[in-house]
Amino acid sequence: MPISNDLSRRLRLALQAARHPAADRPLVPLPDKGLAHDHVRLEGTGWLARIPKQSQLGLSAQDNLDYQRACFERAAASGHTPALQGVLPPSEHLPRGALLVQSIEGRPARLPDDLPALSAALAALHARPLPEAASRAPLLNAADPLRALVQEIDAQAAHLGAAGLSVPVLTAIEGERQRLLACVLGTDRPARCLIAFDAHPGNFIVQPDGRAVLVDLEKCRYAYPGLDLAHATLYTSTTWDLDTQAVLSVDEVLGFYATWAGAVGPMAATARPWHGVLRRAMWLWSITWCAKWRALSVEAARTGADGEDWSSQRSEAALVDHVRNRVDHYLSPPVVAEVLDGFDLFERGLRA
Repeated sequence: MPISNDLSRRLRLALQAARHPAADRPLVPLPDKGLAHDHVRLEGTGWLARIPKQSQLGLSAQDNLDYQRACFERAAASGHTPALQGVLPPSEHLPRGALLVQSIEGRPARLPDDLPALSAALAALHARPLPEAASRAPLLNAADPLRALVQEIDAQAAHLGAAGLSVPVLTAIEGERQRLLACVLGTDRPARCLIAFDAHPGNFIVQPDGRAVLVDLEKCRYAYPGLDLAHATLYTSTTWDLDTQAVLSVDEVLGFYATWAGAVGPMAATARPWHGVLRRAMWLWSITWCAKWRALSVEAARTGADGEDWSSQRSEAALVDHVRNRVDHYLSPPVVAEVLDGFDLFERGLRA
């Protein structure tokens, strides 16, 4: 049985077991475009099933659903994310369960034209009031988000050796890691807020009225807005998704940051001195993730429903080929050198 047909069959059984009102609706699997979820449209309802393939945060099946549910619930007030309709718990039919979320009608983002819409969506998310510390769980809320990010990068960097990288690339990555560590040793930090931590352009849908909606929210956390701004405009993000591929100029990136600053309010002042640091940090996270994926994607799919699983067996061959192409490109010496040159140009532009 084709994977998509089996997925629809198992989703229908889960809906029936939950006595969900959409249990008898036609189910239409969407193209396989992500390493963390399958998506199935519940025709005639306006809803999608987000069915996890794994937890990118290494959580158990139930904790992963609880985390994602909190992401959608916390971000909803921004007006730029899908509504959450319900949750299907882990079961024999769907071992990792599923979220039922609003199906957003629209088109992929077109860069650079839609950069103002993307910046407005992120500004609306970042401007949400910060909850009291006791109310932030289960979302990540590190005592020092910058130090926690370094620890995430270090964990991914453990795979650099197995990824077979060239000496120039390893040297560049190590240089940036040392630069970031020097920043961590200082005591200043920007204001924190709710961020997506996965704000690459392929995760946005632009509605007919021009409003951008951020549709992938599984990695939200309380950290620094500059990480989202970087992820939305880094070369490793804007050339990732086939539907949104574009190479942005430095002026276009600076314009995106300026538009966000004009929309987000007072937070912009504390964020600005950190834009360069967090842009480099988000690239470090992305490039070490590429090394991690290269090392782990060749492994067999794990049994059980908990934790991470980057095995290429979890996704369609076309998606795996695309990811491999992008990873190889981003880990190549010329691309790494060009990205680092771009950081210098960006930082000079910020000072101008």
